[in-house]
Amino acid sequence: MSLFCENELLRSCWNLCGGNLAYKQGACSLSGKIFFMSETDVSDQFYRYKMPRLIAKVEGKGNGIKTVIVNMVDVAKALNRPPTYPTKFFGCELGAQTQFDAKNDRYIVNGSHEANKLQDMLDGFIRKFVLCPECDNPETDLHVNPKKQTIGNSCKACGYRGMLDTRHKLCTFILKNPPENDSGSVKKEKEKKNRKKDKENGSSSGEAGNHNDIDAPDAVDRDDDDEDWAEETTEEAQRRRMEEISEHAKNLTLTEDLEKTLEERVNLFYNFVKQKKENGAIDAADKDILAEAERLDVKAMGPLILSELLFDENIRDQIKKYKRHFLRFCHNNKKAQKYLLGGFECLVKLHQAQLLPRVPIVLKDLYDADLLEEDVILAWAEKVSKKYVSKELAKEIHAKADPFVKWLKEAEEESEGSEEEEEEEDENVEVVYSSSARELKVETVKAEKSDNKEEEDIDIDAI
Repeated sequence: MSLFCENELLRSCWNLCGGNLAYKQGACSLSGKIFFMSETDVSDQFYRYKMPRLIAKVEGKGNGIKTVIVNMVDVAKALNRPPTYPTKFFGCELGAQTQFDAKNDRYIVNGSHEANKLQDMLDGFIRKFVLCPECDNPETDLHVNPKKQTIGNSCKACGYRGMLDTRHKLCTFILKNPPENDSGSVKKEKEKKNRKKDKENGSSSGEAGNHNDIDAPDAVDRDDDDEDWAEETTEEAQRRRMEEISEHAKNLTLTEDLEKTLEERVNLFYNFVKQKKENGAIDAADKDILAEAERLDVKAMGPLILSELLFDENIRDQIKKYKRHFLRFCHNNKKAQKYLLGGFECLVKLHQAQLLPRVPIVLKDLYDADLLEEDVILAWAEKVSKKYVSKELAKEIHAKADPFVKWLKEAEEESEGSEEEEEEEDENVEVVYSSSARELKVETVKAEKSDNKEEEDIDIDAI
């Protein structure tokens, strides 16, 4: 049963409840559930659990398409949760990246998603992170303990106090970004109340009072050594809170990065991968690297940067070592595969003596590792370009690659009539290497006409 009731369901609930006052106050007992109602479905202005229907707007096109949740702030306010929580929940459920711009109230899920689909997912968020598991009332608060990595849940209606199941991916985000009211003015007000009570009960009782009771929900009056609801005042706790603030500030810069130019974002990604390599954490960082590329919206260009940082003259061994890193970018992504070929050309330029004679061998290694598809290689072989290296070197690379390309064509003769590769988006914008420094630049380049290439008699099957 959906948490978002339609008019017909409202009438049914009303009839089943016998028109009792409890339902009008928002506590419908049907199936023991509390329902949030759309503002358009409830005419009673005193109805307690109104929630605006979610409004989604699709923007952009191609790889840059995204869904903006127009009224996420209002929806989140009705649920008494930060707007980042339901937005991130959508991202977790859809496997999509999310973007937050609190200053402009823009909450975005990458990709095109219908409002009805997101509304259904919002029901799941309400069940897991809003409703009280004891009385199904939505009047709950979350209490985060980063030190113990726990998320407490307290209900103002029935006094329930328990812990959330932290197996959902959203819980990781909540632990890093606790609700503001969990450490803000609400706490200060409660501390004042407790100090006032201590004074009334005498200074000795105040001194003996346990600081763990300071932030306990008003509806709960019991000891719980396993759950720390208070704000610690030790130096260690203060240091930890400062780290959390820094982490929160870091999250606020995510949307600022997306507003930077393509060149700036590519260089941010370059520095991120370089840092991982210098710290010795590159081998297990394939998921983090992909996530950073997606965050900066430079996923297609990822293999170009990875080729620069992870490959050298020992590329054949490194293809095996870093296959997983490249697969995350190149699998079913022809544009990323083209950038990988561009990165390979740059690598040949840097290690020309060692790699130029081995071009067909390395291309076959990339093909066998499923990093390059046949049609991408054949399309690359059709024209010589100076996007990454000089025209002369590009001709030499293509000439060396001819035996492998010829073998590839002969091996796939039967599938000659397959559809041609789709045009690359924004083909007039490419990321290339600066001649003065090993940084990346965005330049407008023109496609070069195909040039004939000399063939060499190399037995590709013997490679």
